[in-house]
Amino acid sequence: MKKILQVAALSASLFAASSAMADTTLQNITKSGELRVCFDAGYMPFEMKAKNGEFIGFDVDLGKMLAKSIDVKFTPVNTSWDGIIPALITNKCDVIMGGMTITAKRNMQVNFTQPYVVIGQSILLNAKHKGKITSYRELNDPKYTIATKLGTTGIVAADRFLPKAKQNKFETTADAALEVSNGKADAFVYDLPFNAIYTAQHESEVTHLDTPFTFEPLGFAIRQGDPDFLNFLNNYLNQIKGDGSYDRIYDKWFKSASWLDKVQ
Repeated sequence: MKKILQVAALSASLFAASSAMADTTLQNITKSGELRVCFDAGYMPFEMKAKNGEFIGFDVDLGKMLAKSIDVKFTPVNTSWDGIIPALITNKCDVIMGGMTITAKRNMQVNFTQPYVVIGQSILLNAKHKGKITSYRELNDPKYTIATKLGTTGIVAADRFLPKAKQNKFETTADAALEVSNGKADAFVYDLPFNAIYTAQHESEVTHLDTPFTFEPLGFAIRQGDPDFLNFLNNYLNQIKGDGSYDRIYDKWFKSASWLDKVQ
């Protein structure tokens, strides 16, 4: 009798395991008919809110193209940055496609695809420093105030390379950049793409030290323990980088400023 019960228990355990294995992200996407993508709108040119209320940007286009390739609906899930990994882990979205830098600390919570773009931190300076400060190293001084955004690698870079400078942390990139424009902070340590675009919009207020001083690969993030979805996304990235689709979207957002008038 005891042996029969053990066999029954083992069978139940195997059945439960097989059922859990069946509930993969890919299968759930297929069943629901939608791909739910988390991002934090406001990171130019990756994800932004347009004047008409729609979400646009590099990541948004990549997500839409991915959803179209598997015949499902693209569903944007706009999420505050400090809660974006918890949102993924608690199944509020299927994938983070939000310009997230691959770091060891984040990798302890989520799995990352291969890098889909590589960027770095650069310096957005108040215009009064134009021609006077030519390197990020010169900002490592208590007389300077550095703006950073909460939860980003900009804080990590500022802590590591500019420990002597004062640091003010902000919830949004817009608030941090505005602090520099208004002269309340001397510099904003943030991702090169945003700083470059912001400078183009506010040439009289800021200047840009556009040589990145960190190496930051960005990846899509998914929940841990789902090798099928990870394999799918990596193969998808290889495909679009090989067939020219990726380059067309990249050029649209990084090599042109024609989209700027669409942004709020």
